Amino acid sequence: MLDRAIQTAIKPVLNRVAQGLVRLGVGADAVTLTGFVIGMAAAVAIALQAYVLGLVLLLTSRLMDGLDGAVARATQPTDRGGFLDITLDFLFYAAIPLAFAVANPAQNALPAAVLLAAFIGTGSSFLAFAVIAEKHQVASTAFPDKSFYFLGGLTEATETIAAFAAMCLWPAAFPLIAYGFAVLCGITIAMRIVWGWQRFG
Repeated sequence: MLDRAIQTAIKPVLNRVAQGLVRLGVGADAVTLTGFVIGMAAAVAIALQAYVLGLVLLLTSRLMDGLDGAVARATQPTDRGGFLDITLDFLFYAAIPLAFAVANPAQNALPAAVLLAAFIGTGSSFLAFAVIAEKHQVASTAFPDKSFYFLGGLTEATETIAAFAAMCLWPAAFPLIAYGFAVLCGITIAMRIVWGWQRFG
């Protein structure tokens, strides 16, 4: 829901940093892979209950995720880069709830499982819509720079990162945050099913 506004606000800064990286010969795929490694380090830190470190690494990882697209646009976007970006993003989003489950299985295992099930719904509806949109040659006007149709909802990247940050700041409240965010994901799934039903009818 907030992705478009956030991306518009930070795009000038990301573009300037991207231009510097391009001058240094750094490619978009390298930025994507670096961000993913940092994201996995965040998951490890959370699993070890180093929540503040996990938060710092998590936010750094997502900054890199925004930066790789800027680097790609400053050079030459590729289908391989788009594929790598979305695949590693989904692995990152799954790793964080899993890390909280590992950190405190007795308290967090069930809410983490519920949240991961909700993520499967949001992820599958997101990708299924993108596949059919490509078949019908439908372009996204909200996110024209993306390598495929970028379908929104209540729980986009910005909201997910905010939820993850809240979990790191208040780890004892993980179950409440996870269940609450899973409900929002459920609403997003329902919205996307309706949108797909109407759009591709």
